[in-house]
Amino acid sequence: MTVTLNAYNVVAARCAAEYLEMYETVEKGNLIYKIEVFLNSSIFRSWKDSIIVLQTTKSLLPWSEELKLVSHGLDSIATKASIDDTSKVEWSYTYSKKKLPSENGNDPPFMRKQQMVPKDWWVEDLCELKIDLYERVIRTIITKGNVSGSVIGEALNAYASRRLPGFNKGLIQGGDVVKNRLLLETIIRLLPADMDCVPFSFLMKLLRSAIVLECKELERSELMRRIGQCLEEAKVADLLIRAPGGGALFDVDAVQTLVEEFAQHAQSESLLEDDLQEMTCPRMVSDSSKDKVAKLVDAYLAEIARDSGLPISKFVNLAELVSSFPRETHDGLYRAIDMYLKEHTGISKSEKKRICRLINCSKLSAEACMHAVQNERLPMRVVVQVLFFEQMRSTTSSEGNSTPDHHSIRALLPGGCHGSSRSTTTTNAEEEWDGVGAMEDTKSLKGELSALKLSGGGSRNRKLKGIMSKKIFSKIWSSKERNGELTSSETSESPASTVVEETKSTSSRSRRISVS
Repeated sequence: MTVTLNAYNVVAARCAAEYLEMYETVEKGNLIYKIEVFLNSSIFRSWKDSIIVLQTTKSLLPWSEELKLVSHGLDSIATKASIDDTSKVEWSYTYSKKKLPSENGNDPPFMRKQQMVPKDWWVEDLCELKIDLYERVIRTIITKGNVSGSVIGEALNAYASRRLPGFNKGLIQGGDVVKNRLLLETIIRLLPADMDCVPFSFLMKLLRSAIVLECKELERSELMRRIGQCLEEAKVADLLIRAPGGGALFDVDAVQTLVEEFAQHAQSESLLEDDLQEMTCPRMVSDSSKDKVAKLVDAYLAEIARDSGLPISKFVNLAELVSSFPRETHDGLYRAIDMYLKEHTGISKSEKKRICRLINCSKLSAEACMHAVQNERLPMRVVVQVLFFEQMRSTTSSEGNSTPDHHSIRALLPGGCHGSSRSTTTTNAEEEWDGVGAMEDTKSLKGELSALKLSGGGSRNRKLKGIMSKKIFSKIWSSKERNGELTSSETSESPASTVVEETKSTSSRSRRISVS
């Protein structure tokens, strides 16, 4: 009787031979011996046969585990995947990515052989394994230590894309929810420790899927920590995560956790830098990274401001997390607040003042100031402060100074808008304003700004002084008074007299603001 052994039946034959006790002690050249020779000389020398054998061991547990067929299969696969010189890969494998430049025949023949096999040649074939065996293979590969973390990250990305329907779109569709959740949690646990080894886009897709599948808190916290530490790489679209269930449109709590992680990481790095002042230790979280995250949060707030169900507390709490971050302009924050006020017309006066406290008036560009002074949604004190800061900038600029009179600035602040000890130099401010969030409302704001520009080719100082004319002051003041926005203390004095008195008390040269 002739029996043909192959990768699909050899594990079953080996288990049967063990059950029948077909040892060498019974007869020389018995079945167990012949199968072992076949496995070592043929099956485990083949890449794809090793994968097939490992897959067939699942249905024959615990026999296949006790006979070390599982461990032999794992070692065979891991050894081949960990080969240092990929030019020695002589077996067939599946690789559907874009061809390497060397495969197009542009390199010399002696270089073509070495470069033709990519480092991640093995990742697609392992996607055929179920998650339990896949996890064991990856851990065995990691233990051998010859495969870089970036290749491991690429392998996990490929596996998630193959096994989770809709993963690349950030929306898991269909399939067994429990199995998908287990698969995703396993992938998160297998992520390389090195932060630079996993693409940021892959981490964001994992987070979106983890929220949809309601993964365990441990895995979600690990993802939040990883993403938070490199949040400067994110785009606004990355943070627009749909909220689970009904209610709000976006998951603001998840984004707040990410920003908190970034802030904590930045603070810990700052403390570490203080402890190691005498050592040359590069700072991981730079001011540039903080500036990027602050602008990211501003743009994100502008997007979620359209959500009519967004509580003001969540808006303010998220904005306050980046309030201490260095940034040149508050135009993006002003735009987000303006959009929130436009959408949420029913908020109280105290809530309106609370949200406007976030703006640093001294960091608004000329275009943002021009928009703010005509903005009926802003509290009166904010408008007066915006005008005052612009006049201070105009005055100091005309006198050749680079810094406004800060005592006057502080004296005028009522606790509403923040002051700043630095002046804001605006170069090509209109372009900066245009760049704050390229969404639909930017165009409408741009149109409003254009309508506010004064005719003629006068200098910037004349424009700003023109804005601060008595006519505009009176217009704003009367409008706010009609709307019932001013308190009794505010109506007891005009904005012009307030600004003049503050300026008079802080300058030996009796600088006065033009009101006529």
